[in-house]
Amino acid sequence: MRRLIALVIAVLVVALGLSFAMLNAESAELNFYFGQLSMPISLWMVIAVVVGAVLGVLSSVGMVFRQRRQLARLRRQIADAEKELSELRKLPIRNNP
Repeated sequence: MRRLIALVIAVLVVALGLSFAMLNAESAELNFYFGQLSMPISLWMVIAVVVGAVLGVLSSVGMVFRQRRQLARLRRQIADAEKELSELRKLPIRNNP
């Protein structure tokens, strides 16, 4: 059922994207320092969204790796603490007056 819902949503998104592209078929010109490029407005917008998504993923990669390192360090600390606790539980209990 989940796959069907995802498929329906994907088809709707594609249909909306195609209708958006048809409504914005006018050509727009972008001037670079070394030349110019003319493409439909909808294609320029798709390129902008893709570039934004790629930049967003690249900017979060460092944070994800840092959190993974921290998680590994914390797991090692937990393992060490559990090992120490198990060793302490093995020691006999002494009553000091």
